[in-house]
Amino acid sequence: MPLWPVYTGTNEPHDGIAKLPPPPPWRAFDGGPALRAPDAAADASAVSPDRMHRAETYQATEQTVQLVNAALYLRRPLLVTGPPGTGKSSLVYAVARELRLGPVLRWNITSRSTLHDGLYQYDPLSRLYAARQAVPPAGDGTDRAGPAGPAGREAGAPGGSGIEDHLRLGPLGTALLPYDRPRALLIDEIDKSDLDLPNDLLNVLEEGQYEIPELVRAARLAPGGIAEVLADGADERVPVAHGRVRCRAFPFVVLTSNGEREFPPAFLRRCVTLHLRQPDDRHLAEIVRAHLGEPDAYARTLIERFLSRAGVGDLATDQLLNAIYLARSADLDTDSLDRLAEQLMPYLGQAAQSDVF
Repeated sequence: MPLWPVYTGTNEPHDGIAKLPPPPPWRAFDGGPALRAPDAAADASAVSPDRMHRAETYQATEQTVQLVNAALYLRRPLLVTGPPGTGKSSLVYAVARELRLGPVLRWNITSRSTLHDGLYQYDPLSRLYAARQAVPPAGDGTDRAGPAGPAGREAGAPGGSGIEDHLRLGPLGTALLPYDRPRALLIDEIDKSDLDLPNDLLNVLEEGQYEIPELVRAARLAPGGIAEVLADGADERVPVAHGRVRCRAFPFVVLTSNGEREFPPAFLRRCVTLHLRQPDDRHLAEIVRAHLGEPDAYARTLIERFLSRAGVGDLATDQLLNAIYLARSADLDTDSLDRLAEQLMPYLGQAAQSDVF
């Protein structure tokens, strides 16, 4: 029986992803051979204490749970928008932990990011240097041409081109490998990208596949056309046949945006969109409780002040958490704590500062 919701938002890990129903016919993928998804400890950076804490303490709203499940069922990317500090990037870690999707793949977007960066990186200069190093000096009686061309596969190894030794899949390229269960991918701050990147992503996310031209050209030199390449966040190699990668289980892709730009309609219609708002008093108390335990009297006072000021300008939840943590840790009187809290919770936008905290 299919399971709804697959993601519950309870932060209790389970294998409900196995009960996800088949995809809609227009979102079915058949990449192979199937690869076993790595366990959560495979990438040390993905299980750092800060990321683990964010995953364990994330407080999902009912709307968040519903739209995460819609994205999982429909095999569509989830575009998460909202002001800073509302938990946009933390969401993917919480989903990956609960559904046991393994280490989160992360692609941090800048104004210089391109689709190629997300798919794979290839260093032709290091390959050229390695090939030159593999060619024996003239006059030593050794045949300078290996079986795959000059230097064969680097040191003349048979049946390869050596390209795969200088190529590593990026976070998006790794997420689209034919894993037997979805990988979790965070494409963070997509609104900071060049204008062309959202459109460039359309075909790859729609088709669930891509080509690596360097491996396509070299496939005739490799046994069976198989190249073993490094995946993002891992030291183990994965097979790529004839330079083409096609997913089997469409990854759980979360794209975050702070709303600094608009996206083209063609991009938006291919995403499930979730807008996160500033939490209300009940949700804010739950967030504080998850991170720092039951709020005391002064913490509740700070929550009330935070909410009253949030209606005037932009504030982030972590500003409040910082203030409550220091109030509990620092041996200061109430007036000093008030002054410190005011300095820790300045408005993030251009709103006029309030004279009274």
